[in-house]
Amino acid sequence: MTTKYDVIVIGAGPAGYVAAIKAAQLGLKTACVEKWKKKDGRPSLGGTCLNVGCIPSKALLESSHKFESTQHELAAHGIDMGDVKFDVTKMMARKDQIVEQLTGGITGLFKHNGVDHLFGKGKLLKGKQVEFTPDDGSAVQVLDADNVILATGSVPVEIPPAPLTEGMIVDSTGALEFDSVPKRLGVIGGGVIGLELGSVWNRLGSDVVVFEAMDKFLAVADQQIAKESAKIFKKQGLDIRVGAMVAGTEIKGDEIVVTYKDKDGDKTEVFDKLIVAVGRRPYTEGCIADDAGVQMADRGFVHVDDVCQTSVPGVYAIGDLVRGPMLAHKGSEEGVMVAERIHGKPAQVNYDTVPSVIYTHPEVSWVGKTEEECKQEGIPYKAGTFPFAANGRALAAGEGSGMAKVIAHAETDRVLGVHIVGPNSGDMVAQAVIAMEFGSSAEDLGTIMFAHPTVSEALHEAAMAVDGAAIHIANRKKRA
Repeated sequence: MTTKYDVIVIGAGPAGYVAAIKAAQLGLKTACVEKWKKKDGRPSLGGTCLNVGCIPSKALLESSHKFESTQHELAAHGIDMGDVKFDVTKMMARKDQIVEQLTGGITGLFKHNGVDHLFGKGKLLKGKQVEFTPDDGSAVQVLDADNVILATGSVPVEIPPAPLTEGMIVDSTGALEFDSVPKRLGVIGGGVIGLELGSVWNRLGSDVVVFEAMDKFLAVADQQIAKESAKIFKKQGLDIRVGAMVAGTEIKGDEIVVTYKDKDGDKTEVFDKLIVAVGRRPYTEGCIADDAGVQMADRGFVHVDDVCQTSVPGVYAIGDLVRGPMLAHKGSEEGVMVAERIHGKPAQVNYDTVPSVIYTHPEVSWVGKTEEECKQEGIPYKAGTFPFAANGRALAAGEGSGMAKVIAHAETDRVLGVHIVGPNSGDMVAQAVIAMEFGSSAEDLGTIMFAHPTVSEALHEAAMAVDGAAIHIANRKKRA
């Protein structure tokens, strides 16, 4: 086996495997070290996202949505399905099959592109050397590299008031493995992960309570969109309690007693299962030697510059290890950027246009600045909104909840942010990302022709509404 590489990537999640493939495509001799293995001991690429995160959760979200839709929405279309039932075992098997297909696909891409997959644990040493400990127990090897990319990802944050227990108090991984639907489900954390997992089990019949410690729901999102989203989720049956700080948990037989505090004082709730989804933290344990020279930042992150270079020349860090949102697509783009920079291209990532999506139903998505950020930063702005209730395609699909919102600079009209809660918003926000990447104005978006009838017309109308010129709603103000 080659022991000298142009590039060694430690970690094969969305950041690491993309970096490895891109480096290999550019003609660089590349190895990727990954220790993740399946339940049966086989090596698995894709990291948290493909194995126990983005992909399996979306599979369950889709299955649970189809069940709920069949139960409650098809009748309006004149379709009577009678007594609808579901099989959790089959849902889980489908999820596992999708994971197997996609992780296997990455294995195939590594082979096709000539990336050496080193199955085991990698540790950065000084001098851009990597200590590789094979999973099969064979001798530890020290590999040399001209460049090393750290992409070891993140793990769920654990909290003292709710220590994890087998099968009862679980993190996001455990929440994807329930073998039956809990009657009463508690979720600590009202962010992306908590809302998505809460939605899955709520649709399948759980009574779900979401505890959010912050006083605002979805504080990172535009608050007009957050408030609209909260209304929709509560109507769906999610009991979202903001300003609710969990103080302790106690297992009594088959029940979990949760103690929490809100503005009214101390309270308790009883659940059958409890999901802890309060965020994730960078995973660096045993991955970086103390004398490797890599400077660390606050809260366990690796310090990097704008192009993901660490304090050690030739050593990079990407994805969840570094500043910015912990999003798979952000890490992937950083992986491409770093590979191209190693190859000599002046690549960079535009961190102003990183989209975020919550895969509830309807989806919540955004890119760019919120109204609150514009106010805090003293940026003069104007905003326009358009409800999906006035969109023909959305109504035809029974998806009339939510709205699209466009925020533009008051003086230049340049689009500063787009925020959407509504059907297919995770795909629709990509239109906004493209527009912002090319410096679009709200007027540009408003004069571009959108196909009719599509849900994307809501974005078109919201852009026109920025200047009070929307067609299919009554405008609050008229263009001068």
